[in-house]
Amino acid sequence: MSTHCPVCNKPVKAKYAPFCSQRCKDVDLGRWLKGVYVVPGMDSEEAGSLPPEEPGGGQKHRP
Repeated sequence: MSTHCPVCNKPVKAKYAPFCSQRCKDVDLGRWLKGVYVVPGMDSEEAGSLPPEEPGGGQKHRP
């Protein structure tokens, strides 16, 4: 685990890990909510062209 806050680079405090303060936790959350950070994936148009998933998450059960 990193010992520095990903927002301001100050030392991490255990109470707010992996951040140094409540402020930096809130800044990070705000960035996620505003779309500054994104998780790579497919566009909704691309996802619509995939075949539907099988019941049970696509895993086939063997007797």
